[in-house]
Amino acid sequence: MSFVDSRRILNAGQLTSHGNTEIRKNMIEIMEAGLAAADPYRNTRKNIKRDGNILRIGNRLFEADGDPKSGVEILNLNDFDRVFVVGAGKGVQRVAKALEDVLEDKLTAGAVTSKHGDELLVQKIENTYGAHPTPDEGCVCGAKKIIALSEGITKRDLVFTIIMNGGSSLLTLPFNGISVEDVKQMTKMVQIDHGLHTTYLNYIRNHIDQLKGGRIARIFHPAKMIHLFGTDANRHDTNPIKQDYDYIMRNNVWLHNLPDGGTFADAQKVLEENGMVDECPESIRKAIYEADPIKETVKYDEYNQMDFRFFGLMPDCLWLTEAAKKAEQLGYAPYILTRLLNADPGQAATIIQSIALNIENHGEPMKPPAALITGGEMLVALNKASGVGGTNQEYCLTAAAKITGSVKIVCASVDTDGTDGPGGFDADEAPECFGGGMVDGSSYTAAVKVGIDIQNHLQNHDTSAPLWQMNDAIIMEHGASVCDLSVTLISK
Repeated sequence: MSFVDSRRILNAGQLTSHGNTEIRKNMIEIMEAGLAAADPYRNTRKNIKRDGNILRIGNRLFEADGDPKSGVEILNLNDFDRVFVVGAGKGVQRVAKALEDVLEDKLTAGAVTSKHGDELLVQKIENTYGAHPTPDEGCVCGAKKIIALSEGITKRDLVFTIIMNGGSSLLTLPFNGISVEDVKQMTKMVQIDHGLHTTYLNYIRNHIDQLKGGRIARIFHPAKMIHLFGTDANRHDTNPIKQDYDYIMRNNVWLHNLPDGGTFADAQKVLEENGMVDECPESIRKAIYEADPIKETVKYDEYNQMDFRFFGLMPDCLWLTEAAKKAEQLGYAPYILTRLLNADPGQAATIIQSIALNIENHGEPMKPPAALITGGEMLVALNKASGVGGTNQEYCLTAAAKITGSVKIVCASVDTDGTDGPGGFDADEAPECFGGGMVDGSSYTAAVKVGIDIQNHLQNHDTSAPLWQMNDAIIMEHGASVCDLSVTLISK
């Protein structure tokens, strides 16, 4: 396969075969432009280059502002006895494959954990499949393989670590006495039942795991380490505060190859302020409140004694700006409404599509043609609902109801990793998990004609089935997750 030229949306023909076909075709091109900018294979190759035995590592695009080691670092591969690649996350194989292609014969071994359903891309690096957003035994197996590679590590070893979004689930090895089932239950409690952001979940799970919270770097010390991660080196979280080198080194909670800024007290606070103390599995509650200092995560001072560089492979919302550039090329005035759409998908769709309708009908607050673009991570509390879908699919299905009858609006929304939600859909010729959806003003009416009750599906958070029947589900090649990409086009 071609890692540089491949297109991420696999069913473009299906998506553009009905409804407002011309605008849908424009939408495909805009989404592809954004998704290409979120390709960690391409960005890894930009950041790490090889000439014979000389590695040149570094690119200002991927550095944190204020990095004291700023600039290209030159390494002679002959100075190292062994070279390892380890990591976990959605899209981790695309980074690992790039490293395989660069290191070639100098690569000793590696171990990464990717999400079930991902195509096998790596050859010399061993890939293990695990579950996301709640872990399984595959995650544990993959973590143990990483630990095995750390045995006998020395200063003459070179180690590349990779943490992509989803790594907090896929890199799971609980401390003794805590089962994977307990971690699954806790994850569901915090993020699915209570709808809390990943930051709060990580205050807890960083303190119950053998590799999270910087511990993956600890086990490979004193090797020379190059830490790569699938987000921006300056904005690793959704906090709007400017995040430079010092900020990320002291406040990070979800890039597990960097030091951890959370504490046991933070984890306790999450449980207490959200009424989850009694609901939390006993083994996890005990570990959090015992607060064993030996099990504290790696902090700045310890980490700073290691020999390392780190690079964020997804510069600040590059996928949004590239989508905007393509929209402009196609004649749409682009507007990035927000890079931090951390909201309920139904509420977000209602508001943004109301703006789109106002543009269509009244030319306010801007005149068409226009492209409304958002990023972030939409969240929904499922409570007891058991439907199959994801936040981007829910966004699109809500949008379909809102823009019914429009002749100018097309809306699409995807999770950039290609897997929107945990999956579990079961239909002939359909993947288990979609990447998102695409709808227009005719979608709702078409659904009603074939007996689909969209409102009922939305109430049950069951969005994959109707989008599949409507031919509006987006099927994607799996990759790295850098949050959601949502685009609404209003034509002239």
